[in-house]
Amino acid sequence: MPHELTELKVNTVRKPPGDPTEHLTADICVVGAGISGLSAAVEARRLGRSVVLADALPVLGGQCVNSLIGLFCGVYGNGPEFRQLTHGIFDPMFADLAKTGDIHLNHSHTITVSYDEVVLGRWIENLVRSLGIQVVLGASLLSVEADDGHLRSTTFATRHGQVRVRATGFVDASGDAALTWEAGLACRVPERTIWGSQQIRLENLREEFKPDPVELAARVAEKASEYGLVRRDGLAFFFPGRNTAVLNMTHVEAPLEPVRAAQAQLDGRVQADLVVAFLRKEFPKAFGDAKVRSYGFPGRRQTRWITAVHQLSTDEVRSGVRFDDAVARTAWPIELHDRPEGYVWEMYDADHVHYVPLRSLIPMEAHNLVAAGRCVDGDAAALSSVRVMGPCAAMGFGAAHALDLAGAGSVQEIDWSELRTRVHENVDS
Repeated sequence: MPHELTELKVNTVRKPPGDPTEHLTADICVVGAGISGLSAAVEARRLGRSVVLADALPVLGGQCVNSLIGLFCGVYGNGPEFRQLTHGIFDPMFADLAKTGDIHLNHSHTITVSYDEVVLGRWIENLVRSLGIQVVLGASLLSVEADDGHLRSTTFATRHGQVRVRATGFVDASGDAALTWEAGLACRVPERTIWGSQQIRLENLREEFKPDPVELAARVAEKASEYGLVRRDGLAFFFPGRNTAVLNMTHVEAPLEPVRAAQAQLDGRVQADLVVAFLRKEFPKAFGDAKVRSYGFPGRRQTRWITAVHQLSTDEVRSGVRFDDAVARTAWPIELHDRPEGYVWEMYDADHVHYVPLRSLIPMEAHNLVAAGRCVDGDAAALSSVRVMGPCAAMGFGAAHALDLAGAGSVQEIDWSELRTRVHENVDS
């Protein structure tokens, strides 16, 4: 039976004068809730620190959930040994998703990990909630209060009003060095575009007829002009047994200006539609009945990054320099998307590992700010080899420990041997 209608009063209100602001205080403020920011927030919380986690998107997970990348790269070393190089957040994540069949390990030159982004998104949300991390979503960075290399507070604009966060330490996991930039610290930008991607997930495929990756790339190269494709290579990542795939076959500009960024997103979706038309026509047995299940948020690779105490170099990547202050490692190739039609792919041998030092995570002149993820400092080619999700998660883990060790002091003065002890699973094991 329906309930009886009762009186519900409606009030008339006006916006109060000024800019009403909600105030939060925490030990650590993390800006960016992708894999690097999540890793930093989770580890800081497990160290007993109070944490505020802010992201410009209305949901957690950053690119690993919302750009439909669908593939964890750089977590494992090269074959035939396939050592796991990053642990931390990945250990419980992989174990839980394996129980429900929502991840799959792909063995090639390394192990990449396919996953269901919807299931991963809920896993992340449940983890953050269970740890009592304060979350601010739809939060665009508005201003930063800083003096003498110490950040004091950040102010975010949300659709529900402004939020000011005062913290002892800060993590810039924004991807575009937004926190470092707003703090007035030096940043780097590439002299030409490093292209992003518009990912899409297709369903209603016939996996038994999927094209060989070499055949697919060759057909794209041959037919790109005919179909109006910008990128002349690309990959389709099938999730085994589900007749779905994530497509990584576009190259989209990634400007930092707001109007151009919005236009690039629309242009990227047009590119994605052209790719679907190509696949339906050229590979009808696999893709003839394909339907787009979802379009991801724009995927951005390298846009703006910090100017750090140390800039990781291509030579250091190639030679595998083992830094005393290393916080992350990977064997992922140089993967530089600096041309619209394709990218540079420089692979390494079976035993190769290269490292990221803490000094590449600390902006010049900063004392309580550590970057993590794709906005840490490297030359363009070096950064392209460490911006994938394995080492990004390790950087977030290391950032949390660096700030914990620094306390109210400077991250530039912490004991590297103590840091190395704390992050040994991600650099030594």
